Amino acid sequence: MVRSKFGVLAVVGLLLFPGMTLAQQWPEPTAADIVYAVVDGRELGLDLYLPDGVANPPLLVWIHGGAWQRRSKVEIYSTALVDEGFAIASVDFRNSVDAPFPAQIHDIKAAIRYLRANASRYGYDASRIGIHGRSSGGHLTALVGTTNGHRELEGKVGAHFDESSDVQAVVSYFGASNLNTILPQSTATHRPMRTEAVALLLGVTPEQAPELAALASPVTHVDASDPPLLLLHGDQDPQMPINQAHELHGKYKEYDLPVSFEVLHGSAHGGDAFFDEQRTRLVADFLHRHLR
Repeated sequence: MVRSKFGVLAVVGLLLFPGMTLAQQWPEPTAADIVYAVVDGRELGLDLYLPDGVANPPLLVWIHGGAWQRRSKVEIYSTALVDEGFAIASVDFRNSVDAPFPAQIHDIKAAIRYLRANASRYGYDASRIGIHGRSSGGHLTALVGTTNGHRELEGKVGAHFDESSDVQAVVSYFGASNLNTILPQSTATHRPMRTEAVALLLGVTPEQAPELAALASPVTHVDASDPPLLLLHGDQDPQMPINQAHELHGKYKEYDLPVSFEVLHGSAHGGDAFFDEQRTRLVADFLHRHLR
């Protein structure tokens, strides 16, 4: 195992703030606030986390959660993967309160193009790029992964249009996959909140614009060329129903694509179990296998 400063920072944080969990530690990046694009006068940035002693590591793009409408690149739960020899770029993008879909995907794809164009500058391998994210970020992660080369979702944000925004592996932590079915699948208690979040993302409800909801749904884009996928989902998740993961898993199986599905029995929406040593090893093994 390759060690870096991040594991040390997490332990120090626990000693100083014993009530906090590992998932709540936000370590300092190797390079912060790198501007990858400017949209309407707003700078969009990313943070880089690089492993110590690893030449030309594969790169993972991290997509934060927050119901598509809040939070930022600072909230990164997966820095234990830096200790496994991966570089990570945590990306800010326009949330749904800033702009509706597909702004989020346009921004993320622009960030990937920037990261490819600047690989030699920062020292990672641009030919081996994976993407991972949690909750709404898991949905965006899966959508980016299943839309390699999709002209409408490529957008015109940023620069480096001679570079590809393709990714070679996808890890979705408890994300949505079908915005036309997520509301009927949601519990009565959480349906109003989920309805509001989806409507804010799309600018309309799925019922009002099912074709737009389909465009924003990874399951509708799966084809035989898609990259390997790992899904992690709790079977007691009240916010992102586990059937969302089942749908995407099933669609990948239809095309006989490489896919793995880790069900966390008893887990709800998130929690430290998704990023503990066991799951970190599972994710690292998957990524090392497919980003060779």
